[in-house]
Parts: sequence; C-alpha cells; structure tokens
Amino acid sequence: MGVVEETEPPSKRAKLLADEPNGNSSVRVSRSSVTNNNSLGDLMARPLTTSSSQGRDDDDETTTIGSKGVIRKSEFVRIITRALYSLGYGKTGAMLEEESGIPMHRSVVKAFLQQVKEGKWDESVVTLHRIGLVDDKTVKSASFLLLEQKFLELLRFDKIADALGTLRDEIVPLRVNTKRVHELASSLITPSKFVANGKGKESVSSRSKVLEELQKLLPASVMVPEKRLECLVESSLHIQRDSCVYHNTLDSDLSLFSDHQCGKHQIPSRTLQVLESHTDEVWFLQFSHNGKYLASSSKDQTAIIWEINADGHFSLKHKLVGHQKPVTAILWSPDDRQVLTCGAEEAIRRWDVDSGDCIHMYEKGGGIGPISCGWYSDGQGIIAGMTDRSICMWDLDGREMECWKGQRTQKVSDIAMTDDGKWLVSVCKGSVISLFDREATVERLIEEEDMITSFSLSDDNKHLLVNLQNQEIRLWNIEGDDDPKIVMRYKGHKRSRFLIRSCFGGYQQAFIASGSEDSQVYIWHRSTGKLIIELPGHAGAVNCVSWSPTNLHMLASASDDGTLRIWGLDRINPQSQKKKQVQPSSSNGVLHRCNGN
Repeated sequence: MGVVEETEPPSKRAKLLADEPNGNSSVRVSRSSVTNNNSLGDLMARPLTTSSSQGRDDDDETTTIGSKGVIRKSEFVRIITRALYSLGYGKTGAMLEEESGIPMHRSVVKAFLQQVKEGKWDESVVTLHRIGLVDDKTVKSASFLLLEQKFLELLRFDKIADALGTLRDEIVPLRVNTKRVHELASSLITPSKFVANGKGKESVSSRSKVLEELQKLLPASVMVPEKRLECLVESSLHIQRDSCVYHNTLDSDLSLFSDHQCGKHQIPSRTLQVLESHTDEVWFLQFSHNGKYLASSSKDQTAIIWEINADGHFSLKHKLVGHQKPVTAILWSPDDRQVLTCGAEEAIRRWDVDSGDCIHMYEKGGGIGPISCGWYSDGQGIIAGMTDRSICMWDLDGREMECWKGQRTQKVSDIAMTDDGKWLVSVCKGSVISLFDREATVERLIEEEDMITSFSLSDDNKHLLVNLQNQEIRLWNIEGDDDPKIVMRYKGHKRSRFLIRSCFGGYQQAFIASGSEDSQVYIWHRSTGKLIIELPGHAGAVNCVSWSPTNLHMLASASDDGTLRIWGLDRINPQSQKKKQVQPSSSNGVLHRCNGN
C-alpha cells in the first residue's frame, strides 16, 4: 500500500493514483364482556365498592399514588376513564366514574359538552363562562367557535336575519379572527354558495369538529385530551428505547409488560461469510437501496455485484471488467437498476445490474479523469469530481451539461447530491466541505480543523458524517439553511495514511460504523458517541463499511486483505457450540468486460 502525502487528501487511492364524550365513542367494540353476567366488570365491582366519603377523599386533588408520590390519583383515574371511552368501553368507563367517585369531567363541563352536541349554542356560551376559565382570550376564542357554528346552521336553514343578528351582535363584539368574520359577512350575500363550499359545509356537517377544536383550546384539566393514556405510554417506551445504546430492533418488538433493554447481541458482531473473489485490495462497497445486492470495487481494476439470497447467503452475480486502473468506487442508481464505477483518474462507466453489461462510458478527455462520482437524485444524470479540480455533470447519454471549478484548491475527493436534488455536497478544499444550493446558487461551508478524507450523507439528508485525517469522525447537522453545526464526535479507530470510510446504520441509523487501519471495524452509538464494539477478523486495513438498509443486523466491510466480510448477530452460545471455520464463498458468476460506447 502506498502512502498519501499530507498535502493531498487521501483519496484511496488517489493514494495510488376524533371521539364523542359520555361514552359515545366512534370506535365500536363488542360489549359482550360488559353485558355478560359473569363479566370481569361485574366480578371486580363488588370488592372495589367504597363509601361516598371515601369517594370524596379519592377526589381530593392532593391524593397521590405510585412509589414516587408524583401521580395525582384523580388525574390518573380520569385518564384511564378517557381511555376506556375512547376504546369503546362506555359502560366500563361509566362504572369506573361511579365506583371511584371521580368523574372524567366536572358536571358543568359535562353539561357544556352535551349542549354542544345538541346544538344548543346560546346555552353552551352561558355554560362556557361558568366553567371558570382564567384566560379571557381562551374564553373569547371558544365563544367564537360556538357562535360561528350557530351562524352556519342558521345560514343553512335560510334564517338570514337571525344569522345577521348573531354575526352583528354576538360574533363581531368578540374582536376575534377578523378575516373569518369578513368571510362570514360575505356569505350573507350568497348563502347557498357559501354553505356549499368547503369552509361552510365542513363545519355544518359535523358538530364533532367543534368539539375537536374546543379540545385544542381548553386546558387539559377541563377536557381530558383524547388518547392521553396512549401518549404517555408511547412516550415512556420511546424514552426507554432512546436510552438503550444497543437498541437495534423494530418498535413492534417493544412490550408494555417489562422495561425495554437490548443487549450487545443486537449489534452485528460475528462473521457470517467471507467473500474472496477480488484479487487485490478492496477499497469500496455499498448495499443497494432495496438491500438485495452488495457492490464492491477493488485495486484489481474490477467491480463485483453480489446477490443476497433468501437465506442471507451472498453469491457473485456479475464481475465487471473493463477499467484499466483501480476502481475507487461503485455507486447504486436511485432505482437500483444500474451502478456507476469510477476508475481512478480514468473513466466512469455505467452498468446494467440485471445483465451486467456496460451501458455507457463517461470521459472528459485531455488527460482529465474522475476522482469521485455520483448520481443525480432522479437517476437521470452523472456528477463527477475531476483531476483538474472541476465538477462536471453529464446526462445519461454523455452530453456534458455543466462543468465548473470555483475556488477549489484540490481535487474533489468526494461528491454527492441530496435526494431532493437541491444540494450538491463536495470537498472543495483540504478542510472545507461545500454545500451548494443549486436552486438559489448560494453556498454554505463546513470548515474543519483538519484535512477531510471522506464524508457520508444520512438517509434523511439532514446529517453529514465527516472523516478527518486526525483519526476523528464528526457528525454535522446540515438541515435547513442555517450554518451547519457539529452534533457529535467519534474516536477510537486508527487512520494515519489511507482513506477510511464510515457509514450510518441500524435502527433509524442509530449507529456509526467505520473501518480502521488496525484491521478492525468500529461501531459507536450515534447520539452518545459511545464506542460499543470493535470487530476483529480482517488481516489488513478496513477501508470501507456499509450497513444493510433493510436488515438491521447485517454489516459489510472491505479490506486491504482482498476480502469482504459479512457481519451478523452472534447467535452461537460459546459454551455449547464449537467454533466453526468460516468457509470462503465460491463464485460461478459471469465475467463482464466493458469497452465503452
């Protein structure tokens, strides 16, 4: 392996080279468990019966439950009652209110909600003021909702004079939502058209819409929020999940029956397969977006497309031959039907994945070749960083669309475009990454303290993983138009001379994996920066890693030892299983040569 001069970035080898109250839920669930004489509700009711005085004590706002003494019993019971009504268990909810002596809503609130359901708008406005709301703005906004609905219903039944009176004498004095008041006033000219359009018709068709809006306005202590119990439980599960540094399973695996805690066994840590069809150092690899293939490129001037069988076993599908120099990268098109291969300072070739045929070759001529390449976000064009420090863009037929240098002081060692096609990301100087807005033609910069060797975009295009020459990996937030910010740093891997690549991976890309010159793969927890595991196995520097986008427990690594390793979960119990020698994979794939066109 050659040595990268410190004045140039180590381009590997550029080194070489809504529910209703009072139990009337819209969710209908079988009530057989309630009406049955031997139902759980009937069996549990008797031993839980308390005296009226006990019920009054339970209603005391100061009574708490739980080991920490922070849960008010009245709130807890009201939330459970709300959940029962939401699930369709109206009789059970009513039973809980009766036995606990803790109503879900105060009598005045219950009367208010009933009046809204029945369309008794004048009464509901009076009752609203009796609820005891402190915020006058909330009272006015709620009154506006009620009177607006009253106005619309009068309009619908052609009571124009009454509607005008409501608008003039009741709605206007509130001084709320002037724009909407003007819309209501204009509706008096052509009431039939107004009721027929979206704004009027939707409100008239369902009073439940008013209840939904009132829910947003009124304090939670007045109207218990819909699905509040579900929200609390989900929040608890998410906190447990996010605090688990080894979490690498789907949310469907979370359970309410026990606190969630993953173990290190959820992280890929065991070599499942060694792929040995390359004859020299392997510099790059990448899973396809659909997770069905893996592509690799090598110093041996070839690239390989590997197919992943149903049982997770990898087999050689195509060996792509035609480059006259080492292949620095191989990249999947957005639809996974084609790949690009980048020959070091030579040419870019586009290949068909199904047939393995070379479709097109892209060259600039004049002795200028590519250092890095990538796809347009829509797959309809090619981008490349060239040896003359320029960035070039071609359509698929090879017509050059753009080519510019800018203020670049070095060769473009890495380049990528965001999925929306807005941002072009490239290394423009030794320690600077350019984020170029193609729509606004403005540029934002990430300025590092040391030389940048490579970068990787997150799937959501909100974060950028930057590898530095000083053996540090940094995570940058590049979301929006604000200046990028450092989120986290990752340390521990070794890099002194060669280009080492890292990647995002695992559940919601919660992990960072990287190669290393000490022949190991390193994995960190993304949000905490904690080094979780080091994976030995390779016999040379690990140049690149790629995490399967569809299999949370599959990771691949490429090394100077000429092999790829596929890592998975360690399901073997070392106490009861003998160590097995991993057999190198054999290949009966087809060799494809490319002369370009």
